[in-house]
Amino acid sequence: MIRIDAVWLAVEPLDMRAGPDTTLARVVRVFGAARSHHAYLFSNRRANRLKVLVHDGFGSWLCARRLHKGGFVPASAHARANIAITREQLRALVVGLPWHRVGDQATIHVM
Repeated sequence: MIRIDAVWLAVEPLDMRAGPDTTLARVVRVFGAARSHHAYLFSNRRANRLKVLVHDGFGSWLCARRLHKGGFVPASAHARANIAITREQLRALVVGLPWHRVGDQATIHVM
């Protein structure tokens, strides 16, 4: 089991041909550093593939997910370059659900 304490979503797409070294370099460029027990998520331009890089303190894990139908709900282009998301949002994201509407973001406040 890989321990993940925080999950970060990149706004800019990643070329899915990128291997572990290229993806790690992108993590450092976008997020400043690859922190232990943090997961970094990137999607492609079409938003039907997702890559996750996890640094476990000893090395890096690189995983990929592809949806055959539909796509992942991408982060807003107007958002910052790094978005912290919750575990609940991560679960929604990897199955293609609108992750940005899960949790506190779905709360309706009285105006």
